[in-house]
Amino acid sequence: MAFTASKGTFDVIPGLDRDFGSEQWRRVVDLLTQPARLAAYGYIETPIFEDTALFHRGVGESTDVVSKEMFTFTDRGERSLTLRPEMTASVVRAVNEHSLHRGQLPVKLWYAGAMFRAERPQAGRYRQFTQVGIEALGVDDAALDAEVIALGVRAFAAVGLPHVQLLLNSMGDANCRPAYTELLRSYLRDNLPSPNAETLRRLELNPLRILDDKRADMADVIAGAPILADSLCDECRAYDAAVRGHLDDLEIAYVDAPRLVRGLDYYRRTTFEFQHGLLGAQNAVGGGGRYDGLSESIGGDPLPGIGWAFGVERILLALKAEAVAIDVAPRCEVYVVPLGAAAKKAAVRYVDALRGLGIAADMAYGDRGLKGAMKGADRSGARLALILGDRDLAAGEAPLKNLTTGEQSPVSLDDAAAHIAAALHDLS
Repeated sequence: MAFTASKGTFDVIPGLDRDFGSEQWRRVVDLLTQPARLAAYGYIETPIFEDTALFHRGVGESTDVVSKEMFTFTDRGERSLTLRPEMTASVVRAVNEHSLHRGQLPVKLWYAGAMFRAERPQAGRYRQFTQVGIEALGVDDAALDAEVIALGVRAFAAVGLPHVQLLLNSMGDANCRPAYTELLRSYLRDNLPSPNAETLRRLELNPLRILDDKRADMADVIAGAPILADSLCDECRAYDAAVRGHLDDLEIAYVDAPRLVRGLDYYRRTTFEFQHGLLGAQNAVGGGGRYDGLSESIGGDPLPGIGWAFGVERILLALKAEAVAIDVAPRCEVYVVPLGAAAKKAAVRYVDALRGLGIAADMAYGDRGLKGAMKGADRSGARLALILGDRDLAAGEAPLKNLTTGEQSPVSLDDAAAHIAAALHDLS
């Protein structure tokens, strides 16, 4: 039996148009993270598995992520470990563990990597998926919230999706959220239509989770629910107004979304989501918010923070829907075709010299004839092919073929790599 990728996973491979090949995939990740790198964010990589309790305490018991979707296993030491379903809790853990917050604040970090959730696979939603994201920790400042959101807007523009819609809300804080939570819980107890066990569990743990229920029979109930904005304390109102003021100054358009709650329990105050109109019901391509209190919940120091995470698979679907082409550097610019034993020895040297000049180069292996080797040249995507025979070595020059036009011209084999580099430059 031939093995295939596990359900809900897939291979990202070069050259094939599977939405995008791996070259375009990496380019999209680079473009999405470029604005953060320009804003002094440093790269962080955390382990793909963590102590299960980190996510139970950090992400929240009432979330679908924790209650239904985590890949959890017991190691040989009888420790419960979980493949990371999201990155923020891991980043906050790492910041505390390595005392990054003892230095310059805010601590600014960006990441790109695989996450894991045991979801039902569907378009743009997989069991292993890639997220890029940023986190800014240690400062409670509306201007920082605006920077994080602005970097998200710039990221979508950089990748070719400038018309993604930004939804914005405030989730309140520890001062005003409890009163609203009780108000919402009371409303839901009186209005829930035949609640199932899961809904009742959410009602007790965190009734805000019910506002994210997408079932048709819940639409009217959610539409009539109290709005958190009406229960914000004066401090949260002022903070929200300051964030929006900064966004207005930056000319960043947003839609007020008073029922936006996102899917994780740690959000406080500023909360936002980016949506793309061509993706149907699963239209969220990323989002985030402020998570003051998360650090304390996992045993760390008081450490306010804000960040976002974008789903690469969703963004690739949006790019495909808008027919956006992703330009990538060619995997091969010059292809060397050796014809004969002496030519092959020289080809190995020429290819290595070209690479030393920073030119993507490859050659025909396997001692194929001219016809087969030229098929390899065409498939490589190269612009130029050096066709090198033993007699060419004796003559001191060989034909250099333009694979786009088919034209050939002789090139000196004396310092061949430099001559080929010059010919390639002339095509630019």
